[in-house]
Amino acid sequence: MNYMKHETAIVDEGAVIGCDSRVWHWAHICAGAIIGERVSLGQNVFVGNKVTIGNKCKIQNNVSVYDNVHLEEGVFCGPSMVFTNVYNPRSLIERKDEYLDTLVKKGASLGANCTIVCGVTIGEYAFVGAGSVVNKDVKPYALVVGVPAKQIGWMSAYGEKLNLPLTGNSVSTICEHTGDLYKLAEGIVIREESVK
Repeated sequence: MNYMKHETAIVDEGAVIGCDSRVWHWAHICAGAIIGERVSLGQNVFVGNKVTIGNKCKIQNNVSVYDNVHLEEGVFCGPSMVFTNVYNPRSLIERKDEYLDTLVKKGASLGANCTIVCGVTIGEYAFVGAGSVVNKDVKPYALVVGVPAKQIGWMSAYGEKLNLPLTGNSVSTICEHTGDLYKLAEGIVIREESVK
């Protein structure tokens, strides 16, 4: 075993967990899960069968990553945030064939107690504020908050709010921490990494 597993954690036979990952107290990883390297799964985390989790993700305490949720590299899931996988669940109606895919792209952060309604894509390095409810796609680098979540700004890959308007063309700013250049055009932010 090339990862750390707390003695109270359950990892079903068949689950794939990468090197240097950590599975903490009372976590449960189902047999079909594929988890990358250097992933941290906090206390009481559940990971379903049809789940992929990329390298260097951090999933804080009390998060359930249900079937059809896919996290790319470096995703942060804050404490007690929620994923769903059925849009209109009923206990008396079997809907396992109606699971919707949810994709969280590289470097995105999902704040504590937020809810991600199934079927959406969260763009690269997007930032979902604590307690927000996301029910539609989120653009790369977008900062969204509220119920339902609405965009209020843009975030750098470093995790700081960018000095950019929500809309505009040929507007740019530089991240003071990394020197990366961020350009806003036609409602999309593009990053040019610094060559420091």
